[in-house]
Amino acid sequence: MDRTLIAIGAVLGFIGVGAGAFGAHALRARLDEGRLANWKTAADYELWHALATLGTGLALTRWNSGPLTAAGWCFVAGTAVFSGSLYALAWTGRRRWGAVTPVGGVLFLAGWALLAIGVATA
Repeated sequence: MDRTLIAIGAVLGFIGVGAGAFGAHALRARLDEGRLANWKTAADYELWHALATLGTGLALTRWNSGPLTAAGWCFVAGTAVFSGSLYALAWTGRRRWGAVTPVGGVLFLAGWALLAIGVATA
């Protein structure tokens, strides 16, 4: 599981860097300020949680525990839901995507809590 999370974290980092560059260069002339801000937030959170996923995978190489594994998957799912919904909102302008974003935020919070529990109880 540790290698899987490390690999996924690396892929999320790759996508986050690409999305950030795409937003800063290709989308600047196409999106209004609000939609561009949503895109930037999505890329920023994706990059932070790519690092969290990598770190959790590395922690699993030392402490193999259920809470750490769950934390890693919460970061992955949170990125898909949080950043994915903000990318969709920015790209399409459909506000309904914004209703999904908080679910990803809750997954991020759960991931951080589980990471703390997993390391503290290892």
